[in-house]
Amino acid sequence: MPTPKPQMSKSQLIDKYGRQLTYLRLSVTDRCNFRCYYCMPEEGMDFAARQELLSFEELYRLSAVFCDLGVNKIRITGGEPFVRAGIIPFLRKLSKLPGLEEITVTSNGSLTKPQIEALQEIGIRKINISLDSLDRERFFKITRRDKFEDVYASIFQLIDSGFDIKLNCVVAENKNIQDILPFVELTKDHALAVRFLEEMPFNGSDTFQLPQWSHREIYRHIQDQYPVLEKLQSEPTSTSVNYQVPGYKGSFGIIPSFSRTFCGTCNRIRLGATGELRTCLYGPPVTNLRDLIRLGASSEQVEQAILGAVSNREKDGFAAEASYTPSKHESMSVLGG
Repeated sequence: MPTPKPQMSKSQLIDKYGRQLTYLRLSVTDRCNFRCYYCMPEEGMDFAARQELLSFEELYRLSAVFCDLGVNKIRITGGEPFVRAGIIPFLRKLSKLPGLEEITVTSNGSLTKPQIEALQEIGIRKINISLDSLDRERFFKITRRDKFEDVYASIFQLIDSGFDIKLNCVVAENKNIQDILPFVELTKDHALAVRFLEEMPFNGSDTFQLPQWSHREIYRHIQDQYPVLEKLQSEPTSTSVNYQVPGYKGSFGIIPSFSRTFCGTCNRIRLGATGELRTCLYGPPVTNLRDLIRLGASSEQVEQAILGAVSNREKDGFAAEASYTPSKHESMSVLGG
């Protein structure tokens, strides 16, 4: 990616608690070729019609507005980003936005292999792969797809191609507890980062059981096997607390995604594939930017809508959740991860 040009922004995304939002999570689709239990039901998902999705032109225009407001990092999410045709030309154009310093991607890893050369050419080097088990049978039960070998092979091809890889593992009782220690052991010989996440209530169904495995239980489980752990220095806005087993090439982190202990330094804002803007994953959509621009709003008017939304941002995820009572748990594929 080219050296970013100096920012000429008149305004920045700073909420009433003094937190500056510089990181946009941009969903390009609500569709996915997997059906992970913690994200969506196996059947009956009501996906958005094509015309309801933001076009790539609209996604680019809104990204430009965000960058003008001080956003310097964009993570491409879904659904599964690579199921959407035209994603590579969009990423190539996006990479040239003034002020944008980094583009990262979250994927399930099943479709990344054919994109490696194009991603390298664009300058994208960081990819998060959602992988919840190192066992084929458990992987199938979690994703409802028999794609473990493809995903696992693509991870190491990405590493060999020079990509910075993080593996995101959602931890849940009776699902994949047996995989926690093997994931840590995977970091012994491979320079990758594993992130263990608490389960969140975004499964697209009417039910959700409080997670039995919090960040504390995950840490204690790992420490029982690895008594000596080195705590790593992390960025102030990091959602994970990161560790390394001494002598291992890689690292692991624990994300208290349900406990929400990191809200005080959160610098993220989310734009869904259908234009819904969220200032917190646990809160309601605060406005729809797709509708605004399709009604003819200028970039300045879109800026004002975003600034207004950020000015009313809740203190943390618990306050945001308290202000919102959806009819059922939304799907993570709709929220954009």
